[in-house]
Amino acid sequence: MFGPESGKDGWNGLNFMYERVRVRDEDLCSSFLNIFESEGCKMIEMSCEEHDRLAAQSQFVTHTIGRILSEMQITNTAIDTKGFEKLVQVKENTANDSMDLYSGLFIHNRFAKQQMENLERALERVKGSLEARMKKEDGHK
Repeated sequence: MFGPESGKDGWNGLNFMYERVRVRDEDLCSSFLNIFESEGCKMIEMSCEEHDRLAAQSQFVTHTIGRILSEMQITNTAIDTKGFEKLVQVKENTANDSMDLYSGLFIHNRFAKQQMENLERALERVKGSLEARMKKEDGHK
């Protein structure tokens, strides 16, 4: 599970998900999988359904947050926290991937739409909490 940006320096330590479906030649299948294993990929066997559910939760959410941060044009500052430095890194890692890759994560993964809705609802809840506190503070003045 890696694109051109995360795999640009090699595949060692990167996840490679697979599911054995309709395998006619076990030796050929094993030889193919061995290519990725010999390059140091972390081999993870799981169903396509489970992969898509997890990818929507991790890969799609990460790319969405990265694209939002890119739209906001965040950049490093003189007072960056470690957390902010990681956000800038997420932005840089995802912004270099193509829009085709990102839109494919959304269009071709039936779980991605739910994750987008989860993000929207979470932002509204966080915003609502802040606005409620602001009203409470204003009432104490």
